[in-house]
Amino acid sequence: MAVDTDLGRLRIPDGFWRFSVFVGVAILTAGSLALAIWWHYAFWATAVFGSLTLLGIYDLFQHHHSLMRNYPIIARGRWVFEELRPYLRQYIVESDQDGRPVDRASRSVVYARAKGQEDAVPFGTSLDPSATGYAFIAQSMAPKPLSDTDLRVDVGGRDCAPPYSASMFNISAMSFGSLSANAIEALDLGAKKGNFYHDTGEGSISRYHRKHGGDLVWEIGSGYFGCRNRDGTFDEGAFAENAANDQVKMIEIKISQGAKPGHGGMLPGAKVTEEIAAARGIPIGEDCLSPAYHSAFSNPRELIEWAARLRELSGGKPVGAKFCVGQPHEVFAVTKAMVELDTTLDFVVVDGAEGGTGAAPREFIDHIGMPMREGLILTRNALVGAGLREKVRIAAAGKATSAFAIASNAAIGADWTNAARAFMFTIGCVHSLKCHTGECPVGVATQNHSRQRALIVPEKAERVYRFHERTLHALKEIVAAAGLSHPSEFQPHHLYQRANVHELLPADRIYPFVLPNQLLDEPESTRYKIAWTMADTGSFAPRRDFTLDRQAAYSPAE
Repeated sequence: MAVDTDLGRLRIPDGFWRFSVFVGVAILTAGSLALAIWWHYAFWATAVFGSLTLLGIYDLFQHHHSLMRNYPIIARGRWVFEELRPYLRQYIVESDQDGRPVDRASRSVVYARAKGQEDAVPFGTSLDPSATGYAFIAQSMAPKPLSDTDLRVDVGGRDCAPPYSASMFNISAMSFGSLSANAIEALDLGAKKGNFYHDTGEGSISRYHRKHGGDLVWEIGSGYFGCRNRDGTFDEGAFAENAANDQVKMIEIKISQGAKPGHGGMLPGAKVTEEIAAARGIPIGEDCLSPAYHSAFSNPRELIEWAARLRELSGGKPVGAKFCVGQPHEVFAVTKAMVELDTTLDFVVVDGAEGGTGAAPREFIDHIGMPMREGLILTRNALVGAGLREKVRIAAAGKATSAFAIASNAAIGADWTNAARAFMFTIGCVHSLKCHTGECPVGVATQNHSRQRALIVPEKAERVYRFHERTLHALKEIVAAAGLSHPSEFQPHHLYQRANVHELLPADRIYPFVLPNQLLDEPESTRYKIAWTMADTGSFAPRRDFTLDRQAAYSPAE
């Protein structure tokens, strides 16, 4: 040790602290080895300390981690705590309202309802009613008796041979491949028992979707899995064959999803197992591209024409589209195309930017796409304003875990609500945030057979069923408290939101809600006049200069 003459005290070299653990372990190795000459039990200590010494030597000379070169052995604690961080945060740090992307209170309600446990809570709300954004459903002084009717929505217009009666709460798109075989089975069996649908996700229909016979909505993405030619284009024959399956109740064209709108993907060949290849109709072991765009259509008119073709090929089953709203004029362009062609989508699913995914770039998860509430209102306004609302059903998707989410979605335009993560919780998800690693600790989001064996299908299927049943019962209670008979009676004025510290306003005082046919008859009277004018059925690009239109949109109205 050196002496610091200025401070008059000993100064310990920096390297002493950095290498102290390594040196100490090396000394213990030598000491235990010497002791083992006289006491053979010391060989166990020699083995332990010797292994740590070898690990320290490796840390000193490896080239990948600077921290380990400077802090051999002890630096490894960083990765240990990083591995444990999600669990420590959940079980020790988080309050009921903490936890992202899904807070603990929401997860707790899902777990309780899925398990058939008491879901009531004592002592009042843990939310802050004075916080901006706080929302509630306004109850009535004359509540109604609890409805005993099944909460369902008829989907399918004049061109549908077999319309579908959908539950007001369903399982959102999750593919086999992103979820395990056991997870898919449990979801499908639970949906079968509860008489609600399970969206296949864009990975197509696997044998696990077919095993229990639950209702399916077949989602078709840009990869055209299950109806794909060798070159990745759409195959009408393969589509017609799969669409004829009695389990397939509706067809959903995936234009984009909330967590990564406008972003394609690559399924590496190493993940293309025999089972995944069979479900998706792709070669085993080969890389498979899902482009960010569709090759079956290039503009709004072609989208609607292709949807009509899918309806024809499927024998008249309802056909819809799922998207996360981006540029409003594109939604209006699709709406105009339906008016011009005198044929419509049977339903649309509005996915919010808060939607979940197995993996996506941070920039897309955080900063691309419109939140569900605003996207839902815009889509509702497009259909109402064009006189199409009675022909086209609307579903909402994006972080729904409760009956309040279904009720609030209904108040601003949704006919039903889909949920993904909530149903993942029912089958055992513990919010470990390892979906993209293949190391899901409960066997939900993994293809590792030894991990997914932990997920017992019949037991988890029962939880799926119970959660759905009890959530819809809670929805009936909210409907009755509001003085209504059915969720379809909710209107924007039933949903209140705190706009600021001084004001609680109904949704129709915060957001715009157009009148029937208003966009056709008087678009200039709405705040959408510029975006409506920009909408071109022959292109997803704006009809007029975007910069100028934005300037006009924010100029004072004459």
